[in-house]
Amino acid sequence: MTAREDMLAGHTYAPGDGELVAMRKTAQGLMRDYNQTIVGDKTRARTLTQLLGTWNGAVIRAPFSVDYGKHIHFGPDCFVNFGCVFLDVCEIRIGARCQFGPMVQLLTPDHPRDADKRRRGIEYGAPITIGDDVWIGGGAIILPGITIGNGAIVGAGSVVTHDVSPGVTVAGNPARVVKSAE
Repeated sequence: MTAREDMLAGHTYAPGDGELVAMRKTAQGLMRDYNQTIVGDKTRARTLTQLLGTWNGAVIRAPFSVDYGKHIHFGPDCFVNFGCVFLDVCEIRIGARCQFGPMVQLLTPDHPRDADKRRRGIEYGAPITIGDDVWIGGGAIILPGITIGNGAIVGAGSVVTHDVSPGVTVAGNPARVVKSAE
C-alpha cells in the first residue's frame, strides 16, 4: 500500500512521504488562493472544486483550512462559517444542509500515545461522518472517528469524544447529551 492508502485506511503512515507532502503543498496553494477572495469572486467555485473531494456548492467563509482537501465531501446546501479547520488525513463526509459555526474543528488525525512512536513521526487517523441537517456550534471540536447522526446539534465550544445519535443535542467538554431526540 502507498502511504496515502495507509493514511486513508486509518493505518500508521509517514506524513513525510513525498506524495503526501506534494498533496499538502497543492492544498496550501489552493487555500491561500481561496482565503484571499471575497464573496462574489468568480474564482471561488473553481478553487473549491479543485481543493475539495466533493464541494457541492457549500458556502464556505474564508479563512478555511484543510490538510489535503481532497478527502472532504460535502452534501448539498451546507454552510461553513469563518475560521473552520477540517483536517482530512482520513475522509470527512458531511451530509446535506449542515451548518458549522465559526472556528469549528473537524480533526481526523491522531497520534500514538507512546512517546517513542511519536518521536519517529508516526501518525494515523479515523474518518468523521456527519449526517444530514446537523448544526455544529462555534468553536466545537470533533475528534477522530466520530459519527454525528442526522438532525443532531453540537453546542458551541463542545469537544465531541463519542458518536452523537440522531436528533440529540450535545454540549460540554467532553460533550454529553443535554436534550434527547424528540
